[in-house]
Amino acid sequence: MGQNARNRKDKITMKIPKICILRIEGTNCELETSLAFKRLGASVEIVHLKQLIGAVKEHERRNLNDYDLLVIPGGFSSGDYVRAGAILAARIKGALGEEIEDFIERGKPVLGICNGFQVLVEMGLLPGFVLDGKLEMPQVALTTNDSARFECRPTLIKHESKGKCVFTRGIEKGSILKMPCAHAEGKFFIAEEKREEYIQRLEENDQIVFRYVDPRGNYASYPWNPNGSIYNIAGICNPEGNILGLMPHPERAFYAFVDSEWSRRARVRRKGKGEEKGDIYGDGRKIFESALNSFLI
Repeated sequence: MGQNARNRKDKITMKIPKICILRIEGTNCELETSLAFKRLGASVEIVHLKQLIGAVKEHERRNLNDYDLLVIPGGFSSGDYVRAGAILAARIKGALGEEIEDFIERGKPVLGICNGFQVLVEMGLLPGFVLDGKLEMPQVALTTNDSARFECRPTLIKHESKGKCVFTRGIEKGSILKMPCAHAEGKFFIAEEKREEYIQRLEENDQIVFRYVDPRGNYASYPWNPNGSIYNIAGICNPEGNILGLMPHPERAFYAFVDSEWSRRARVRRKGKGEEKGDIYGDGRKIFESALNSFLI
C-alpha cells in the first residue's frame, strides 16, 4: 500500500455514536440490544420514556436530540393491550411527536425490533408513504399470526435491499441470515384493496429489506414464514432508509454459539501451525455493525 493510500485509510474514523435504547413497562430486550451495540464500541444508554418526557427528577431527565440513534427494542410494551405496540406508539406521539419528527428529519437512524417494529407501524413511520401530500396512517398492520399462537423459532430471512437501508448496507444483497423470532402478532398485513399498490411502492422505493425464506432460499409458507406475512415480509424501511423495522431478533443472534445448531456445526479450522475456532459471530451482529458504519467519517 502506498503512503497516500495509507494516509487516506488512516483518516477514516468513526464518530462514537450515542444510542438511546427506549423502554417502558413490559419492554424486555433492552439489555441484550444495549450489549450488542456496546460490544461494537458505541456509547449506549437505556432510557425510560418518562425520562424523555420529563416525568422524573431533574437529574434523571434526558433529551432525545442528544442521541444519534434511537432503538425501540422487543418485549410487550404495556402488556400489548389494545394491539401490540399501540399504547407505546400513542404515548410517544402524544408526548414526543415533534422531537421524534425532528430526530428523523435530521436523518438520524431509528431501529424497531419486534415490538419496536409494531410501534413504528402504529406510529405511521413505517412504511411511511406520503400519499396526496400527507402521511396517512395506519397504512399496514402487524397482526395475529396465522397459527393463532406465539411463535418462538429460528427464522431465515433473505436480504432484499439494494442499499437504501442504513442498517443493512454492509450486508450483501441476497444473503440469508438466521435469527430467532418470538411474537404472537408479527403477520405483516396490507388491506386487500391496497395490497398490490403498496407492495409495488415498497419494491420501487427499495423498502423491502428482509423476506422469510426456507433453507434453499425460496419464499415459503409456514413454518419458514412463521406468521403468514404478506409477501413473506420480515422487515421494511422507510422511503429515506433511516428507519428499519423487523420482526426477528438480531440481538439474540449476535454470537454464533447461541444458535440452536451451534453444537452440530461448530468446527475448528487449521491456520498455519495452530488452530483457531471458526467465526464466533452470528448473523445478527451484521445489522448493528452496519448501523455503526453509517457514522464513519
